[in-house]
Amino acid sequence: MATEAFTVSREQLTGPKGVTALVTGGASGIGLQTVILLHELGNNVIVVDRARPHPAAPKTLTSSPRFLYQQCDITSWKQQRAAFEAGFKKFGSIDCVFVNAGIAEYKDQFFKDELDADGLLKEPDRRVIDIDMHAANDTAKLAIYYMRKKAPDQKRGGSIVMTASLAGYLASAGAPLYSAAKHGIVGLMRALKNDTATLGIAVSVVAPGITLTDIISGRKPEESLATWASRMRGVGVPINDPQEVANCVVYLMSLGIEANGKGMLIQGGRVADLEKGIATSRKIWMGEEMLNLFRGGRTAPLFPNKL
Repeated sequence: MATEAFTVSREQLTGPKGVTALVTGGASGIGLQTVILLHELGNNVIVVDRARPHPAAPKTLTSSPRFLYQQCDITSWKQQRAAFEAGFKKFGSIDCVFVNAGIAEYKDQFFKDELDADGLLKEPDRRVIDIDMHAANDTAKLAIYYMRKKAPDQKRGGSIVMTASLAGYLASAGAPLYSAAKHGIVGLMRALKNDTATLGIAVSVVAPGITLTDIISGRKPEESLATWASRMRGVGVPINDPQEVANCVVYLMSLGIEANGKGMLIQGGRVADLEKGIATSRKIWMGEEMLNLFRGGRTAPLFPNKL
């Protein structure tokens, strides 16, 4: 069966409600829109970001007793850990985590050669992998730890949603490290989902296509995001508004354990679960012989579930 697309509207979202959600990269863009929506639904929200919330953030959010901002460089384990600990101490639990902070491709690390002080090839800049993959791993680790650290009278489990990208499924030419990191996010979700399910924790990814945020490249000098979007849409490029991606994130959180293992591609505001499509078409892309061999070998005790 073909993968079918659908729309997640703000109006259909009624939950989660009464929980605590932490969002990395929550000061602007997709992260901020997710924070606003979660707060509107009646949740505590923790924003973890290097920058303070964007000036456009509603005062009803930033002045709310259900809001906490933690300044943090997510590449620092100690700073991330301190942000989670502060949120846990203030609200008593962490139930949903949006692993969202990231950066776009940084310069050309493969085909533009620079020499160091010794006249030899300069070491590549690894900030894209450090932020988009390694720091995201740390966030996921902290999320699992704090979701397990609940009092006996608190609801078990939680929801972890991670930002991948269309480039995490179909690598983007010109962005090799970004694409590799986002493929890594998809792989991390796939590798964690069976273990997290035993804890009642759903782990899933959103994979937005081009989305109107400040990291968009390719704009003309002095061209606004709105003008650039109009120009791109005019030639048929599917563009997401940050709110459309935020809707999908909150939708996944609202599903509880049912969201486990989902990978939601978002293009032009439309959503499709790619992981479901990949799973149901396995016989096609693996071939029947390889699929049967895989099924016969996957019970081998190479990597036992330790939970």
